[in-house]
Amino acid sequence: MRDGTAQQSWKLGESMREAHAEAAASPPTIAALYVETDGVYFGLEGVDPWDELRDARKYRGPYPVVAHPPCARWSLMGQCRGYRDGKDGGCFENALAAVRKFGGVLEHPAHSLAWTRYGLPSPMGTYATGSLCDPGWSIWVDQRWYGHEANKPTWLYCVGVELPALHFGRAPKGERTVGRGWGGGREHLRSRTPLEFRDLLIGMARSAARQEVAA
Repeated sequence: MRDGTAQQSWKLGESMREAHAEAAASPPTIAALYVETDGVYFGLEGVDPWDELRDARKYRGPYPVVAHPPCARWSLMGQCRGYRDGKDGGCFENALAAVRKFGGVLEHPAHSLAWTRYGLPSPMGTYATGSLCDPGWSIWVDQRWYGHEANKPTWLYCVGVELPALHFGRAPKGERTVGRGWGGGREHLRSRTPLEFRDLLIGMARSAARQEVAA
């Protein structure tokens, strides 16, 4: 009986070690909120994509997030079109709540009205900025550094992440602009997240997951 019990204990211990090793080898799972159906966040290991059909406003965890809430009613371009009013059905508010509760990063166009509306730290352009009254950090980046065809100034708000080395400041001028039509059936590329930028954001969100595990 003792030999049998010892053998069972050894097998249980070995199984637990294998499970821990497998978990360590797999990337931490993160959720990608407000993303394009079948877009760049779909089909990736360890990424749970929430598109319009799933309605990311209903996300209740438990994973850190990369959030891309709709920007049309918050951006400078929205102001040019006469509807910069922040009426997005609660998308930004819910994205912000998810980042603060579960950790991760939220992405929006530079000078988004949401930063003023929700009192977020104002990005300074050359370093991350925070506030004693806020759990997160704000960062100013240009997606042109990360593969976008146009200069696309972007603000990030992140909570609980390890900040990676970043390209600060405006990138060299691209051949296109986000404010003009691209033609040739390429309009969707104007708003699509470049793969290198996607990977940067996923890495930031995963660092929040690793810190949570370590704690």
